[in-house]
Amino acid sequence: MAESTEKKFKEKYLAGEVEFEAIDDYSQEWGFSEAPMTLREYLGLNEEEEDVWISVGDEALKQLLDGQK
Repeated sequence: MAESTEKKFKEKYLAGEVEFEAIDDYSQEWGFSEAPMTLREYLGLNEEEEDVWISVGDEALKQLLDGQK
């Protein structure tokens, strides 16, 4: 199966193409997809970002990503 060239949530967010709240839509899409990847991979997050998101929450992840803009 070919690697998708579609941008992940993180790339789109950092590029200003989507609002942070779109992460919920991406998470839901992943849940319904047959994608053979983890949610972290689907969103384009690294392990640190995933850990912050899970342990602290949305706002902490948003701040972490905003620091990369």
